[in-house]
Amino acid sequence: MSSILIKGVSLNGKTTDVLIKGNRFSRIAPNITENADQEIDGKGFAIIPPFYNGHCHAAMTLLRSYADDLPLFTWLNDHIWPVEDQMVEEDIYVGTKLALLEMIKSGTVFFNDMYGMVEESIKACEEMGVRAQIGISLMDRMGEESINGRFGLLHSFKSTELVRLAVAPHAPYTVSKELFERCVKEADKAGVMIHTHLSETAKEVEDCKAEHGMSPVEWLDSLGVLTEKTALAHVVHTSDSDADILAKRQCVIVSNPTSNMKLASGAFHTTQHRSRGSRVVLGTDGVSSNNNLDMMQEMKFFALLAKLTEDAESAPADYVFDMATRAGAEAFGIDAGVIAEGKLADAVLVDMSNERLVPDYNLISNLVYSADSRCIDTVICNGRVVMRSGVVPGEDKIIEDAHRVCARFKAMKK
Repeated sequence: MSSILIKGVSLNGKTTDVLIKGNRFSRIAPNITENADQEIDGKGFAIIPPFYNGHCHAAMTLLRSYADDLPLFTWLNDHIWPVEDQMVEEDIYVGTKLALLEMIKSGTVFFNDMYGMVEESIKACEEMGVRAQIGISLMDRMGEESINGRFGLLHSFKSTELVRLAVAPHAPYTVSKELFERCVKEADKAGVMIHTHLSETAKEVEDCKAEHGMSPVEWLDSLGVLTEKTALAHVVHTSDSDADILAKRQCVIVSNPTSNMKLASGAFHTTQHRSRGSRVVLGTDGVSSNNNLDMMQEMKFFALLAKLTEDAESAPADYVFDMATRAGAEAFGIDAGVIAEGKLADAVLVDMSNERLVPDYNLISNLVYSADSRCIDTVICNGRVVMRSGVVPGEDKIIEDAHRVCARFKAMKK
């Protein structure tokens, strides 16, 4: 069993040692004398939980800044989907590796994904040592043969220590009643989560009411989609009755404030859901609508947007940091998200000499409102160091490969 000993690190404002054995925190106490395979000098650093990205499209890193300053449906129909239809397996692998590089460098060790060719995403995650829930994306336009093949993969894949699958029907405006109902059945059979977009725009809500006589939340609830094992991205346009349903079903609501602002989709109703005890976590969405995967940035934007649209106390720093760490891990069934004995050893070391963390009256407030990912020095996932002193193994090759495959997309750009 491998081991890591972090000496003299700051945890909740107190200096301590942290011993990791295998993939869990074994002991947290001052002056640990036990030998370890690897020792890290923690002086001048604070140890914090890493981030858990509740919604993204990892391989879309290849489409960063490909089509900007557009509303959602124009952006999707005229720019994103046409180029995605031309992607091949290598693109997904290279794009996911680029996403993982960016996530690790900004302190993220888990992401809840929704994209195609999931075998390539799985391969990338295993190579780079990051946790993931990979959603098998489904839309009616894929056709029956493709849909059947994707469900076949769902049932043949064996979850690993780091990676498991989910059923990911795209959205109410791309998935029929019949396909949603099949998704519920197949997810239940496989024992996995459902991951979908919901109530992202006012147009989506209006169209759903016109077609089904119900809001998107009401419609999916009528189909049995909404349970505690359902992750819902965006959830921007919700009535009080919608919020009641989501709270009752204890769905995982994933807010993506940067994407929602960039696509002019709207602002998440923080108090509406928080006051009902709903499970709310943070996600970045895809790079082409964000345009990065930095959960530190996402925390700040969530907190500020809530203050702008509601009030100064609607999203305090402690609440937002918890959304991005402990609550995010818990929502996806990961026994991590806190630095505590017995928990899975996921952690970040932040450099307390970084100018954005000085002075250190309140570390959590600094992390939410002041700092950026430059303060992140070391990232540990599942007891393995995946970044040390700001360096991720193989990062130069990842960047080189991304430039190479994106040359083809440049030629296709409108």
